[in-house]
Amino acid sequence: MANTRQSAKRARQADKRAAHNVIVRTVTKTVIRKAVAAIASKDAAKAKEAYVLAVKALSKAGSKGSIPKQRAARKISRLTLLLKKTIPGAIATK
Repeated sequence: MANTRQSAKRARQADKRAAHNVIVRTVTKTVIRKAVAAIASKDAAKAKEAYVLAVKALSKAGSKGSIPKQRAARKISRLTLLLKKTIPGAIATK
């Protein structure tokens, strides 16, 4: 129980942020799952589109703090490796 108005507000803000982070993490996991399924189907166009959406969701979640930045980077890296291994030439390399 909060003892001051300030601590009560901070508690409300923390609850709101936690609820938002749960939604962001759920959406991110779903997008990753769909990307992995699209890559497994070996349809290059579908896989590339799903990959782009997954990378965007992970990057945004990492930059906003919903997930740690390094976790987002690791997941993007692993997803990229999976795509390159399964469908060579689906994404351009630098």
